[in-house]
Amino acid sequence: MRAMVLDKPRQPLQLRDVEKPRPAKGELLVRIVTCAVCRTDLHVVDGELPAPKLPLVPGHQIVGYVEEIGEDVNSKFKVGDRVGIPWLGWTDGECAYCRSNRENLCDRARFTGYTIDGGYAEFTVADERFCFHLPDRYNDVEVAPLLCAGLIGYRSYRKTGDARRLGIYGFGNAAHLIAQIAIYEGRELFVFTRPGDLATQKSAKALGAKWAGGSEEMLPEKLDAAIIFASVGPLVPAALRALAKGGIVVCGGIHMSDIPSFPYADLWEERIITSVANLTRRDGEEFFNIAPRVPVQTNTETFPLEDANAALDRFRGGKLKGTAVLTLAQ
Repeated sequence: MRAMVLDKPRQPLQLRDVEKPRPAKGELLVRIVTCAVCRTDLHVVDGELPAPKLPLVPGHQIVGYVEEIGEDVNSKFKVGDRVGIPWLGWTDGECAYCRSNRENLCDRARFTGYTIDGGYAEFTVADERFCFHLPDRYNDVEVAPLLCAGLIGYRSYRKTGDARRLGIYGFGNAAHLIAQIAIYEGRELFVFTRPGDLATQKSAKALGAKWAGGSEEMLPEKLDAAIIFASVGPLVPAALRALAKGGIVVCGGIHMSDIPSFPYADLWEERIITSVANLTRRDGEEFFNIAPRVPVQTNTETFPLEDANAALDRFRGGKLKGTAVLTLAQ
């Protein structure tokens, strides 16, 4: 089968023929039709995340169809079913984190497109316990970005509780998806972009944001919560200063540049900073239940599998107008 392979970080992916995988006990063999490109893929390829499996097939927003079912797979899926394969690919189910409904923190967890081969390929295998049925409302291209930008964004959003006035720093793929749910649920949305990025600010307002401006601007009223999707550490103190008492700053990325020091007074009055790590299956079930009701819309640009490097380059350079989605000829 064809796959785009990372041999070493900070080098282009290589298109090559590799052996088609076989499903082990509890696994599905999935014929891939689309795989969305995520900022985490960039972090892996650019060497910003430690110790990836090498050589590696990246990609963790996978849409495909069940081709073969391994031993001891329950009745959740059958051959021909469409499935989504997310970032969280396996947990041990036994550790203290798994036993306390925090499987996203499992010490032995394996991650699709990072520590196990992912979706920049024609086929993959996946633990059936961590695959999702996908809403019929979406086609194979539309639904792909929901499998990470949607799921991790949703977990970040739920961390803000019932915040009425919600700020979002960085209006990329995840923010665009979660903003739609926030507005659907009646939140007041305030979007912070790179200073001078008028086009993105206009887009946020068109989506329903009450206000959109540069990240250096301060609002006349304080926020109840803020989510930071940009991987820019200095945004953390900026968001803290924008919070009301008891507010929370949620850092929604897997990687961020260093956070500069800030005065304790900015944190005082029970403000909180928290990160979001990975996802749980419950996050996925909840998100795929609400997304079609909103309905959450995705903006995409498609690339054939062999153009994965071009998609990553355009993402890295901020030149995409939607989520890059790799498509495979069937």
